[in-house]
Amino acid sequence: MNTSLFDLSGKVAVVSGAAQGMGRAMATALAEHGADLLLVDLNGPGVERTAAALSEMGRRAIFEARDVSKPEQVRAIFHRLDSEFGRIDFLGNVAGESIMARPEDISLEDVEQVWRNLVLGRFCACQEAGRRMLAGSGGSIVNIGSLASITALGRGHIAYSMAMGAVAQMTRELSTEWARGGVRVNAILPAQVVNPGLEKRMAEKPALRDQWLSGIPAGRLGMPDDIRGLAVFLASDSSKWITGALIPMDGGNLAMNAGGSVR
Repeated sequence: MNTSLFDLSGKVAVVSGAAQGMGRAMATALAEHGADLLLVDLNGPGVERTAAALSEMGRRAIFEARDVSKPEQVRAIFHRLDSEFGRIDFLGNVAGESIMARPEDISLEDVEQVWRNLVLGRFCACQEAGRRMLAGSGGSIVNIGSLASITALGRGHIAYSMAMGAVAQMTRELSTEWARGGVRVNAILPAQVVNPGLEKRMAEKPALRDQWLSGIPAGRLGMPDDIRGLAVFLASDSSKWITGALIPMDGGNLAMNAGGSVR
């Protein structure tokens, strides 16, 4: 079987949020297909464990324990990249947390922090990666958005949805600006993917699980490993004419009308 379309040998990737969840799953899939990686997460012990696991696979994997909401720390990541690898072929912008509160109650300070977590940090990483890709031989950037990038969720998601809407438009603008320079920029828009935060919310409100499942025709919540194939596809030459795309990863959630039913 010809797997050359998905071969990442000789490529260097930066993945944030790599201590667990989708970030770890993305990094692992890229390594399995030949990429070397610089891994980033605020959780130092967690990202170190991911780096160790990828090193055992025979890949070169180093890590930085950084807060991606702080531009000076994002820039430090790319300075390390320059000294260790001297190139970047793929950026996976996964890290970033939200704060839940009703629109009438949320503080402006919390809105700003969510913006810094999910928009400013992602843009700063895109800018640093983009500059290097434009000066080199191009590359691929993937921003993790959400179905909240293009639909409303309610239930206190106001800051998150505003930020994720910005991520979608940032992806489109960067893809337009950089396409002729050989830099592709796409976004993955997950629905509910199981992680510690989601599990905590379901434990506090058990009815949430059934509510979410009622809108997912595939009949299950997402798992971090669901991102693996998309990540490799978007990092590889198999997607070389795809840029500016907002790709749902949602088990059919977005396709189904709010009044629709799987039966």
